[in-house]
Amino acid sequence: MSLRTLKSAGLVLALAPLAMLPMGCHKVKPIQLSCNASAPSIYPGESETVTATPSQVDPSKHWDQVYNWSGTGVTGNGTSATVDTGTLAPGDYTVKGEVKEGKKGKEGETGRKKNHANEVATCQAPFTVKPFEPPTISCSADPATVQPGGNSTITCNASSPQNLPLTYSYSASAGSISGTTNTATLSTTGAPAGTITVTGTVADNKGHSVSATTTVDVQAPPPPPPPQVQTLCSIQFNTDKRRPARVDNEAKACLDDVALNAQQKPDATLVVVGNSAPVPATRHHRRHEMTAQDLAAQRAVNTKDYLVTDKGIDPSRIQVRTGNGGQNEVEDYLVPAGANFDSTVQGTTPVDENAVKPQPRNPVAHHHHHHHKAAAAQGAPATQ
Repeated sequence: MSLRTLKSAGLVLALAPLAMLPMGCHKVKPIQLSCNASAPSIYPGESETVTATPSQVDPSKHWDQVYNWSGTGVTGNGTSATVDTGTLAPGDYTVKGEVKEGKKGKEGETGRKKNHANEVATCQAPFTVKPFEPPTISCSADPATVQPGGNSTITCNASSPQNLPLTYSYSASAGSISGTTNTATLSTTGAPAGTITVTGTVADNKGHSVSATTTVDVQAPPPPPPPQVQTLCSIQFNTDKRRPARVDNEAKACLDDVALNAQQKPDATLVVVGNSAPVPATRHHRRHEMTAQDLAAQRAVNTKDYLVTDKGIDPSRIQVRTGNGGQNEVEDYLVPAGANFDSTVQGTTPVDENAVKPQPRNPVAHHHHHHHKAAAAQGAPATQ
């Protein structure tokens, strides 16, 4: 600024020149632009929109604004842009926006005669594409314990955090399993007793898979009941008073059935137990008179002889014993392999077969003196 010095009446004044400003001129603020993403983080395929907001726009100029957008998968239209996130890999991305302001057709241009500046503004909006999370799964078995050959239903509950489609598959350490949904059927046919591990696997359409296991216990089959001694029919010795130990024809039906049982179970043995009612005491004791124990033993030996001679049963499969049943009979028993006769039928005594020999079944000749001799030899009264 220059000064003029005025001298008047000894006074010196210093005056500043008047500021000369152009008429109608004012300083124009530059346009500004901000961008905002609709979601700071998304999964591939989810929607993402970026919106641009200009500021410091001079409404008196009625200028046009033109927007441009850039970035991976970005498509812009005016103040907003969309992002095709379905093709994006997980990572960080930026959408760039630009606005140009000015007269129509000359947006963003500047010149020396323009009374405004910075007709261009830019902005950026960052966002993150997250990787898909793997699905989750848990499995259970119902029932968890089965008998051999039984079935169990396997249920696997699975979900995808992003609701992706899922596929199911199964495997088992034993037995066989079938199913392609969230349930499958385990068959234990042919599987040994013990624990079967079932694995359920679920996979999404992005290559993620996850598995879970459950177990099914196949119980060992219960042991078969121990073999039991089988009581067969009994034969009576009350008819032939002359030979009270003889196996008569009435006994044949019973003993034929006994032989059939033995033939049907070749690993079983037979036990014949002779019994006798008390022998009445006689007034004159005879030297060869048989006691009740003698009669019981003889009946058992005679019964074995019929089974061996007439029915062809191996003699080593037949035991002869005496009991204390108190009846004139022979009781017949079938003893399967593994059964214990003595624990089932108690109070019997083995017969010494070297001392007691079988008697013939032939009828005695009907002579009076022979009849008396035979009766005396058997310890029974002579009868016709």
